Amino acid sequence: MSFATKLLTVALPLATLIPLAASESVLAAPVASVCGPLPVTAPDGARVESVRAARHEGGTVTFPDTPLGKGATITDVPAYCEVTVTLAHPGARDHVKVAVALPETGWTGRLQAVGGSAYAAGDFGAPLVQAVKDGYAGVTTDAGVSSNPLDTGWALTGDGRVDKALLTNFATRSVHEAAVLGKDVTRRFYHRPVTYSYWNGCSTGGRQGYAEAQDHPADFDGVLANAPAVDWTRFAVATLWPKVVMNNDHHFVANCVLDAFAKAAVKACDANDGVTNGVIDRPDECGYDPRTLVGSRIPCEGKEITVTAADAEVMRKIWAGPTDEHSRKLWAGLPKGADPAWLAGTRAEPDGTLSAPGFPVAEKWVQSFLAKRPDFDTATITYPRFTDLFRQSVREYDRVIGTADPDLSAFRRAGGKLLTYVGTADQLIPPGGTLGYRDRVERRMGGVDDFYRLFLAPGVEHCGGGAGPQPRDALGALVKWVEHGHAPATLAAVTADGSASRDLCPYPRVSRYLGHGDPAAASSYRCAPR
Repeated sequence: MSFATKLLTVALPLATLIPLAASESVLAAPVASVCGPLPVTAPDGARVESVRAARHEGGTVTFPDTPLGKGATITDVPAYCEVTVTLAHPGARDHVKVAVALPETGWTGRLQAVGGSAYAAGDFGAPLVQAVKDGYAGVTTDAGVSSNPLDTGWALTGDGRVDKALLTNFATRSVHEAAVLGKDVTRRFYHRPVTYSYWNGCSTGGRQGYAEAQDHPADFDGVLANAPAVDWTRFAVATLWPKVVMNNDHHFVANCVLDAFAKAAVKACDANDGVTNGVIDRPDECGYDPRTLVGSRIPCEGKEITVTAADAEVMRKIWAGPTDEHSRKLWAGLPKGADPAWLAGTRAEPDGTLSAPGFPVAEKWVQSFLAKRPDFDTATITYPRFTDLFRQSVREYDRVIGTADPDLSAFRRAGGKLLTYVGTADQLIPPGGTLGYRDRVERRMGGVDDFYRLFLAPGVEHCGGGAGPQPRDALGALVKWVEHGHAPATLAAVTADGSASRDLCPYPRVSRYLGHGDPAAASSYRCAPR
């Protein structure tokens, strides 16, 4: 049954609005509607196929592991209503689900949209429920593609062409439509409009946040977009570089040796910021030469391996990043000190030889969207072919999913705030891409700290983890900026074990040890020019 033109509605009296403390929200949570299908206005260019509603009791909610991370348990979740709207688009063979999660009590007047990871456009699990617990109406979408972040089976049509409609959904369209529907459903459920709307995403979710700021600047008041996969068409090919290097140089470096190089770089450059704490603050300024390790004996699976000059040359190329036929740099390399396992890890074959599986996100982009053959053997890519694929990716898809437009003037005029942190030990998306984008924005627009702040997180890995202090409550900092005008001068960060704290500095400033005081205390550091 279609709900596009006629839907069941539940008529309830308007809620009584009671002021709350300014730090919480402008308005108290109103009395919510009974959980059931609501009338929905389809976004422009789409039609509503169905609307469903399901009530969840809340309490303690547990989520299983995913292909990209561990599961989670969230306690004290209020009962909430989840309204699922299915959309379709003329000429497309799509069925796009948008879920809006609405807490029955404690709504703060805010909307939070949740981003995806890798090739999943959204997250219907822990992040959405966490938003509910925190008093937000939450919204996310599957864009009509697989919820498995490593599945690109949707990429090609039956005749072997790229499904441009689904790619457009994944890239930009569905996130915008989720914002529109999230606001519409929330208004109908609580009988008043959303007061403030926020985007919250990392990796693919970070890229989606930047896409919203670039293409739909009025959708969100605040965008938290961490470790963003901006310049997707370059990043998604560039991160296959370690595999290309090993196959073309006919030399595969054992994982234990790769790890030894990473640890040696940390040891060599750790103290560059004035304190030894197991972290490289600025990998781009680390001059460690991997040839220093040649001849060393590395323990590896019960035996010792001697590091060779060929090992060092492969590591040098991986750190340097991809180049074209004229040795010109195409993209940033793996940061020195970052875990090389995802991009450059090797595996033992049955005959005892090593091979390089390659980064799954890059593998699938090249196979499905460039070669347009899911069975394409990326191990056959030569250096010239790699350069061709890099250029093909930009040429064919930059306007669809590049997310590289440095003109954020419309977002600034709309009053939006953009907050990002990137880890200097990001092992999946080299931070140089985000730093380069920020530099381009400043070249185009001049000073942008009034609405766009980027923070470097020393020693932090992709979206979190690693030896460095982890950013704490970045979303809370964004809320204070949007709602009270308190721009974050720093971001508080604490190590996972709570043993050290540090204030992250807004780019281009960096954190430097004062030379005295407890190296584990944030008060012993200052923000200094690069």
